[in-house]
Amino acid sequence: MKRALALAAAALVASVALTACGGATGGAGRPAAPATSAAPAGGDQQADMQQKVDAAESAASAADSDAAQNN
Repeated sequence: MKRALALAAAALVASVALTACGGATGGAGRPAAPATSAAPAGGDQQADMQQKVDAAESAASAADSDAAQNN
């Protein structure tokens, strides 16, 4: 369970980081596939990304707490 939470948190952080970079390509010079969910417009994008980072940090904290209780 704790590994699944840690993996989910890591995946979320990685997706946020990749989304923030923006200029990624899909290999061989092709543009990367668009994200499955539409990004909010304007300043809401920063708030959305902050919410995702906060959620990832919370999941990582919960995984650490679970690990500490199981040891």
